[in-house]
Amino acid sequence: MYFSLIPDIQYDTKPIKYPFGSSDFVLAKNFFRRYRIVDQVFSYAVYFDKYAVKEGERPDQIAERLYSNAFYDWVIILTNNTINPLFDWPKSGDALRRYCEKKYDDPYAEILYYETTEVVAETKIRGDLTNKLIPIKVLEAGIKVDQNFYNNQFTYWNGLETVTVQGSSICTPVYAFDYEEKENELRREIWLLKPRYLQQFIQEFRKYNNYEESSDFVSARIKKTGVSPRR
Repeated sequence: MYFSLIPDIQYDTKPIKYPFGSSDFVLAKNFFRRYRIVDQVFSYAVYFDKYAVKEGERPDQIAERLYSNAFYDWVIILTNNTINPLFDWPKSGDALRRYCEKKYDDPYAEILYYETTEVVAETKIRGDLTNKLIPIKVLEAGIKVDQNFYNNQFTYWNGLETVTVQGSSICTPVYAFDYEEKENELRREIWLLKPRYLQQFIQEFRKYNNYEESSDFVSARIKKTGVSPRR
């Protein structure tokens, strides 16, 4: 279904002489024409529902349940700006482990980077509006740092005195498998186009994939490329 909506392109097969004949061109799908949903669209809850992909769940299974047609899986992939479903779609636990063990020498021992933990000063300040005492954060949690930070000392003013601590006491190593697992979990959060807007989206997608008139224009669904004369 998806491929029937993608426009065609005629590209030349490097003919020896000009002018070109119809046999000099090969007709193919124009996969270079990329359709992307702008991120701001997802703020309109009227069009989309947020969804967490279950373990081992595929786009076609979601499409079958949501749209009563597994062939609408491309709508789910496209509306989430998924470029390569093999890598951008959440993997099952077993698939993730196989992927990590192939990508890294030892994903369970290899450290990719370090992440800071929160460091709060001893003193507090009063908020402008609430007038409540608010702790001063010296170091935010979750900042990526390198091994140099981990191995050296970190000095800060805690409001009363200068404090020096080991970097290893305020950051933790992030192992390859933990990183990939976290990224995989983030991919589970997707957006699903509500069924009542499905046909409208397909019509808009079909309209977007129509070519405008140009020097390479053949029809709304076909254009040529590489038509400069050769000697």
